Amino acid sequence: MSARVWIRTKEPDQTSASFPELFFDLVFVFALVQLSHTLAEDFSSAAAFESVLLVLAIWWVWINTTWVTNVLHTGREPVRLMLFGLMFGGVLLALALPEAFAGHGMMFALIYCAMQVGRSLFTLYAFRGVDDASFMTFVRITIWSLVSAIFWIAGAMMELEGRILCWSLALVIDYLSPVLRYAVPGLGRSPPETLDISGEHMAERCALFVIICLGETILTTGRNTAEHMNSDMTFAVFCGAFLSTGCMWWIYFHHGQERAADTAETTSRPESVAHNLFTYGHLPIIAGIILTAVGEDFSLSHAREESSLKYAIAMIGGPVLFLAGAIWVKMTVARQVPVSHLTGIGLLVALAALVPFSANYAIQLAATVILLVVAVWEYLALRLGRGATA
Repeated sequence: MSARVWIRTKEPDQTSASFPELFFDLVFVFALVQLSHTLAEDFSSAAAFESVLLVLAIWWVWINTTWVTNVLHTGREPVRLMLFGLMFGGVLLALALPEAFAGHGMMFALIYCAMQVGRSLFTLYAFRGVDDASFMTFVRITIWSLVSAIFWIAGAMMELEGRILCWSLALVIDYLSPVLRYAVPGLGRSPPETLDISGEHMAERCALFVIICLGETILTTGRNTAEHMNSDMTFAVFCGAFLSTGCMWWIYFHHGQERAADTAETTSRPESVAHNLFTYGHLPIIAGIILTAVGEDFSLSHAREESSLKYAIAMIGGPVLFLAGAIWVKMTVARQVPVSHLTGIGLLVALAALVPFSANYAIQLAATVILLVVAVWEYLALRLGRGATA
């Protein structure tokens, strides 16, 4: 089969998320469960920083795969097989994740690099002789992935401190590459707006990933609730956790997601807008949801314990990150600051002052109330036609 037919077109049946892509996403439910379990078991400052690196790595694998499936047709057998191969790698990556900074470091690094480089090489081949500009873009992407792989593999051969340093540098290389338009000596930078991006598809894929993260939060909360049914505060904390998840769904989907999709689809700069909205803009949203799930775990398992900075970072920091990401996305699409979200962040920061005097369940319920206030405020402001103050 000619690689030419592997390229996605603008036909309506090719701009929506496909079943192979949804199947691929299931792998990341497992990865997110692994990550949240790891964080909940050890939330020291060192473990928290390690988890930040792992979140960045997982997101980079997923979002870069989404960019590839945005330009390639997943209905074609070679593309579908490539996606299934990435699924298998994703499962192995998730298995290695809890011990990535211990005995499974080399396994994690090799699988991550194989997924990144292998996917880029496949896409490069797909564009060979079809689209020279896109072909050269993926040549540059492959070179950047190979440079990053040097630090991933070198870090896996080092002790903890060296591993953290090398993997941090590798992620800096990964995340800087789109900003620098994959500049390579002798090849220069990739020309702007080279890839024929479907904003509608990209928005739908990111929305589905947000749903996966919210679903993982519910799964984690349900499991922890079942384990702590003997506590008299469990039901109240569970209701608060469920309401918190519902509020995050509402804040993301009621207004911002649809406008993000419209902006990404109608802009004259689809590639640049997609990077801003989705590659980077959704990262704090995803990280915030994961951290919120960890905070809900703490509030269920240590409901009546006096709160501390350790617990507050998750219970308060998760919603703060989520709202910060929502602000980023909504400012990008509307060029207006959502006052409700800024107020919510201010209230959450103020809530931190009560941490030394409050139990975990009280902090978690208070954070949920703040998210509810943000959701209701934005809804009423938009309903009354005052979008600028939403």
